[in-house]
Amino acid sequence: MRLLLVEDHKPLQRTLRQSLEEEGFAVDAADTGTEADHKVRTANYDVILLDLMLPEVDGMSLLKQWRKDGIHSHVIVLTARGELDDKVKGLDSGADDYLVKPFELDELFARIRALIRRRHSVKDPLIKVFDLEIDTSSRTIKRAGTMIHLTPREYSLLEFLAFNRGKVVSRTMIWDHLYDENDENTSNVVDVYIRYLRTKIDRSFSPPLILTRWGEGYMLRDENTPAEVGKSPT
Repeated sequence: MRLLLVEDHKPLQRTLRQSLEEEGFAVDAADTGTEADHKVRTANYDVILLDLMLPEVDGMSLLKQWRKDGIHSHVIVLTARGELDDKVKGLDSGADDYLVKPFELDELFARIRALIRRRHSVKDPLIKVFDLEIDTSSRTIKRAGTMIHLTPREYSLLEFLAFNRGKVVSRTMIWDHLYDENDENTSNVVDVYIRYLRTKIDRSFSPPLILTRWGEGYMLRDENTPAEVGKSPT
């Protein structure tokens, strides 16, 4: 999923960005409140990690204005302000979560995953689609009881399809959610990763789960998808 990390302390920003990317997230970064505001208004982020003490425009003012303007991306406040009054003010201003520095990375990752599930109205961390099991907590995959190894990007793509199972997602939607602003891949990279997934998820199994809707995009089969659809995937 695509995140925006708003943090003006460069060493911390670099450390967090690297850790998040290793966890499989696509990460954009902003150093100032002005830059963060511009990026939030020009891209669709699943989660925003927001420091409060920022140059130019403070994080609390940004948060209030985003909510006033109808921007619904989940926001986790990351701040050194740990007093109860600060937490209440942040949550009442529209934050979805509040994490006080210093914090453990595993806790941050868990909170991000919980918000992403909430965004897709999924409460159970274990997603089951036919004989496919996706554990969003451990980021592990099984099909018909067999463990399947995916790269972080392959996992992110499969998880995105699973959150939208039964619905067609376009290449543009996939790109917007899985690739950051610095990614230099060509436009056919989505098709390439779909092929990778099919090799691992669908080969030797039945029915095929990753389907193509020509001219529209891709979808993960659900229980309401007609059985004849996708018998000969390409």
